[in-house]
Amino acid sequence: MVTRESYLAKLRQLKDQNVIKVITGIRRCGKSTLLEAFKNELISSGISTQNIIHLNFEERENLHLTADWTVLYDEIMKSVKSEKMYYVFLDEVQMVNDFEKLINSLFVKRNIDIYVTGSNAYLLSSELATLLTGRYIAINVHPYSFKEYTLAFNEEHNIDRLFRQYMNSSSFPEAVTLFKRDLGLANEYLRYVYETVVIKDIVQRYKLRNIHNLHRIIGFVFDSVGSYISPTNIAAELNRNSQKNISHNTVIKYLDYLVQSYVLYPAQRYDIKGKELLTTNEKYYVIDLGLRNITATNKYDTDMGHKLENVVYFELLRRGGKVYAGKNNDKEIDFVVQKPNNLIEYYQVAFTLNDEKTYKRELSSFKNINDNYPKYLLTLDFDNVNIEGIQKMNIIDWLLEA
Repeated sequence: MVTRESYLAKLRQLKDQNVIKVITGIRRCGKSTLLEAFKNELISSGISTQNIIHLNFEERENLHLTADWTVLYDEIMKSVKSEKMYYVFLDEVQMVNDFEKLINSLFVKRNIDIYVTGSNAYLLSSELATLLTGRYIAINVHPYSFKEYTLAFNEEHNIDRLFRQYMNSSSFPEAVTLFKRDLGLANEYLRYVYETVVIKDIVQRYKLRNIHNLHRIIGFVFDSVGSYISPTNIAAELNRNSQKNISHNTVIKYLDYLVQSYVLYPAQRYDIKGKELLTTNEKYYVIDLGLRNITATNKYDTDMGHKLENVVYFELLRRGGKVYAGKNNDKEIDFVVQKPNNLIEYYQVAFTLNDEKTYKRELSSFKNINDNYPKYLLTLDFDNVNIEGIQKMNIIDWLLEA
């Protein structure tokens, strides 16, 4: 089993702190496994199992506790028998009716440390501030990073081949396990994840009647990863060869549903010179390239530039900060990262700079940026060099660095 060290480190930092720990993310990205691993760490550190209350509400034996939060609250409090700290793990808490009342009621107890997971649109980051009157910190879990992926394939010593595999298959933990046995099984599993997220987390939640339009929008956006798109041009493209029109308002709603369900992540445009966010056009990135590969029209080992961009985007999110798509006069910067300490980093991503035209284009994007913040040019070339203050790095080296 791959240890999700970066997420465990965050949980260790937050242990016994007076905040609700909310672990969110798309279905099957490893939230429950992470919770189990942290629970085992607590036990290994000497905390008694009697002081750990762990309930998974997808398990049949706990379904009777989901109808009335007060019944569940009383059941939990029966186990709290002393002033010692108790650790309460509520897995898939959105299954509980009025779960926010349960969490808030437990939070006021000084000797209860709360950890909750939720995978779908019932536990959105946009709703947490309203639902949870106490303080909380959301930890958004993704499928495997490339560094974690290499741990799952530690028998593979050709790192370049492994990276190519990473971009063309899935990084969902269970899909990786199945991939090692049979590619067909992994793809079947991915289709199950896709249908579950689309049907359960979007169609049922928002009571959508036209599922076909949702699939069309997903297909279009998946094919357009890393490109600037807007609801208006999505609607125009989809209506071009269709008798049934989709309005741009419908596209706006469906894109929001996909973002709220953790399928898509947006990167707003940021004007570097004007230091402001722009309201026109955004880029979207898909949580797992395996999902894109089984639904989009492109085939294996194609469109590698945009796939590289997708990988870099999620790695930047993991490393902390807000990630934007940059505009520098008439040039585009792939990513502008605003770090928690308010420092800025600039990133360009390219497959290779062996072509002179590409070399000049990528470097020119950094020109006329009148500050001294770090500038990175990430490629699959093997040389790591500094070019006029711009740090060129091999993407694989960058992904695997500490």
